[in-house]
Amino acid sequence: MTANPYSTEVRALFANPSHSGELDAGVAVSLEEQGMRLQLSAWARGGRIDALRFRAWGCPHFIAAAECLCARYEGRAAVDLESVSATEFMQSLGIPVEKTGRILVIEDVARALGHKLREASNSET
Repeated sequence: MTANPYSTEVRALFANPSHSGELDAGVAVSLEEQGMRLQLSAWARGGRIDALRFRAWGCPHFIAAAECLCARYEGRAAVDLESVSATEFMQSLGIPVEKTGRILVIEDVARALGHKLREASNSET
């Protein structure tokens, strides 16, 4: 018998993705790469993320990391998304190194969303 490849936290995040969905009239960024597809959408006001949602198609590690990203960054400064690191999720969720490329997709989309939110905020002023 082999050990479960998914940590307890990955299984919990995958089973109950409370940030899954899309925000109407929100700022959105999406990317399809390496067989993974991710869309992040956010509502931000005053430089803070009021709501952050994802739509993801991929393995349980990928979906759990997308949920983790939304849970960690909702309520924070939008600019924080521009420094998201795949390593942060790889380590905290116990994601195997062979899935690094998939988690880098999340990093790319999060950083692009942070940049887009900053641009939207700058155009409001």
